[in-house]
Amino acid sequence: MRKRKDPEAGLTPLELEIMTVLWRTGPANVQTVLSGMDGRELAYTTVQTMLNILHRKGKVSRRLKDRAYYYQPVLSRKHAIGQAISDMLDRFFDGSADRLVLSLLETRHLTKEKLQHIQELASKSEPKTKGVGHD
Repeated sequence: MRKRKDPEAGLTPLELEIMTVLWRTGPANVQTVLSGMDGRELAYTTVQTMLNILHRKGKVSRRLKDRAYYYQPVLSRKHAIGQAISDMLDRFFDGSADRLVLSLLETRHLTKEKLQHIQELASKSEPKTKGVGHD
């Protein structure tokens, strides 16, 4: 018995490449996706198969136009990023964003200067509360 794929499962590296093309171009046929895969040499049938898999997974929709399917992302880039981050947090950091940030600091992927800049951006984006406990 075939195991059904989890619709909330993340994207494989090749699926992500294809979705990136679709996010950039909008609705596209197999040939357009293939030509949008910067320097990647894949067979037409490989891209076609991957688009059909993405369709079965519910990540793209498709419509027939002039004897060719045009595929359009159903999964937004923002949602895909959120899924990937949640997966990484769960797998490597027991769901803790704090542990992720500490790891980024320890491995020097995030400097104190960059962290300070992020904190400044975060404080600017915090919603302002009107008249609640402020005089």
